[in-house]
Amino acid sequence: MKTKGIRIWLIAPALVAVGLLSITSFAMASDHGSGLADARRATARFHDLEVAQAAGHTVVVQDVFGATCIAQPGEGAMGVHYLNPALVDDAVSATSPEALVYEPRKHGRLKLVALEYLVFQEAWDATHSEPPSLFGEEFMLNNGSRYGLPPFYAHHAWIWKHNPSGMFAPWNPRVHCD
Repeated sequence: MKTKGIRIWLIAPALVAVGLLSITSFAMASDHGSGLADARRATARFHDLEVAQAAGHTVVVQDVFGATCIAQPGEGAMGVHYLNPALVDDAVSATSPEALVYEPRKHGRLKLVALEYLVFQEAWDATHSEPPSLFGEEFMLNNGSRYGLPPFYAHHAWIWKHNPSGMFAPWNPRVHCD
């Protein structure tokens, strides 16, 4: 009898800790959960590239070397970005990503895998004291030189393809440009 009481005494705190971790994880997921769900609903129609283009996502982003499928050796790739120039301003909206990111597939097909939010640093910093954030995550500052652009804040959301590096990491090792 005594050993059962000791086991419960040892196990009870562990169960409480697991319960608290679950509640904390759920709360953290909820912080970006509703925003991510809104982003998914707003962009689901863009799985069809023609629909995305008709909505204004017409500019295929290239780096200064002419690459349209953006990759980083050793880290993975992003894919092909279709930018909507009309959305590039000093505002950030979960349901209006400035760029849609597509993964090249067999036979020249493209598959929607991520969203990219961006705002030019100068425009943002003119009216804000902190970098932009979305889904509870701060945007990364990009110096723009790879794209021949002025510095900009960018934020990826891999809502259409799992990214083992993280939902908001820029590079996805499961995306390939070859």
